[in-house]
Amino acid sequence: MFTSVPTLESTRRMFLGQHAGNVGLLALAAMLNDQKRGTATETQSTSSHSFQPRAKSVICLFQNGGPSQMDLFDPKPELQKWHGQPYPAGDLETHFDKQKGNVLGSPYRFRRCGQSGMELCELLPHTGSIADEITLVRSMKTGSVDHEAALRMIHSGRLFAGMPTLGSWVTYALGTENQDLPSYVVLSDPGGLPIDGEKNWSSGWLPAVYQGTVFRSGPSPVLNLQSPDGVSADARKNQLRYLEKLNRRQASRYPENTELTARIANFETAARMQTSVPKLLDLSDETAETRSLYGLDNPAIEEYGARCLTARKLVEQGVRFVGVYMSGQPWDTHSRNAESLKGLCARTDQPSAALVKDLRQRGLLDSTIVIWTGEFGRLPISQGPDGRDHNRHAFSLWLAGGGFKQGYVHGSTDPFGYASVENIVNVQDLHATLLDSLGLDHTQLTVPYDGRDTSLTDAEVTHAKIVTDLLT
Repeated sequence: MFTSVPTLESTRRMFLGQHAGNVGLLALAAMLNDQKRGTATETQSTSSHSFQPRAKSVICLFQNGGPSQMDLFDPKPELQKWHGQPYPAGDLETHFDKQKGNVLGSPYRFRRCGQSGMELCELLPHTGSIADEITLVRSMKTGSVDHEAALRMIHSGRLFAGMPTLGSWVTYALGTENQDLPSYVVLSDPGGLPIDGEKNWSSGWLPAVYQGTVFRSGPSPVLNLQSPDGVSADARKNQLRYLEKLNRRQASRYPENTELTARIANFETAARMQTSVPKLLDLSDETAETRSLYGLDNPAIEEYGARCLTARKLVEQGVRFVGVYMSGQPWDTHSRNAESLKGLCARTDQPSAALVKDLRQRGLLDSTIVIWTGEFGRLPISQGPDGRDHNRHAFSLWLAGGGFKQGYVHGSTDPFGYASVENIVNVQDLHATLLDSLGLDHTQLTVPYDGRDTSLTDAEVTHAKIVTDLLT
């Protein structure tokens, strides 16, 4: 009888068919082990250039919609001089191509704050009280005047969807310092998701374990974290043990499914979160002084203040990246610009400044970067009688802690605040600088994707650079 001899190719196929799942599980185990150590092997293999970090965590206070820079951070006397008259410097670019209009002056006064003399709007008295702590960048620019594209740019460095966000890159590179909590947490607005929803904190094509984990406001901050009524602790453990067995069996069949491996990792984290999260999100143990600092005694401020305070507690417990978002796009002031700004500043100014003060008092500001930003700015001309349209050529943001200069104003715009003209900082430059402060080289933090080594800044294409003037 003739018996066929297995070829090398058939032997290889048999081996892969029988053992590929185990390779996937080994990769998952290695990934989880790296998280426990606070590192990531992928980063070690692709990022040989690292250095002493200034910071180890980030809190992003994201102001969805595009705050008006000339009304809040960038005083422009020419706006007042030309108010109500045709804009004298030509047509302006908007998302409706070119637009003419009359100059819209700011209704609010600016005043010098702190020893630095930083000029800030009167609507921001609490931010003014931390003027000597912050770096104010007045010369930002971005690549789009459309909300979704500009959001993708500020979060992921690209105008198109599907790329990993800054928080995902940070947690991918640095891992976690606390096994009982996710390394990337999103504190969502009880009013709903921001524009572009979960894409704002997506991990893109990085493993799904690096996406933001949403903590909601209210009695159930993490969905399905608590056991259902009537289910004993032992019964719950048995259920989870059986579910883990099923998940790992499925993972062995489909090792390329990162959503599944992330789910397994998240289940393990969730089991530990059952005890850690309720205590962490309980603000009743904070002193009356701290609660008052964040405005928790003021119903108009309480909700946003509670999330800013929770952000401090999270980084205090080793969370790497915390994003605080607003529902919809409230800073999108196409109409009633002045009235809207007044209400928004009243809601966010005190908690934002309180976060910086609290971190400083607790010795955490040096190791934490706080960034306050939107996706773009506004135009110096009126839209309708009292609104401002989108502007990609200039916007302002501020940073505190993590090695950023204190009481420093960077860059400038033209006399009307339309375009950044001096010491311009684009979004990729900002990302490169943030990674530098975290001890990461943006040119070396790469992952193979779509046939090439891809990074957050894509420096070979964007020519992104670290803005050393922002750092101490």
